[in-house]
Amino acid sequence: AMASGIAPLRHFAHGLEAKLEGILAHGRWPFHTRLLEGINNKINVLKRMADGYRDHEYSFLEIRAAFPGNPP
Repeated sequence: AMASGIAPLRHFAHGLEAKLEGILAHGRWPFHTRLLEGINNKINVLKRMADGYRDHEYSFLEIRAAFPGNPP
């Protein structure tokens, strides 16, 4: 595309080149926004339930226990 000499095609290829890292990361780890929002919501619920804990490590253990399929 860059060697084509067609200005709009070169512009498009340059834009893709700038976002290449993110595009490849999505191919490797295909998380969708709904999944990430669900994880964030679950973590926020756990944080609200843990309000008052003095031990942050225990809070992190609770979060890890909520997602048992993920390795450490």
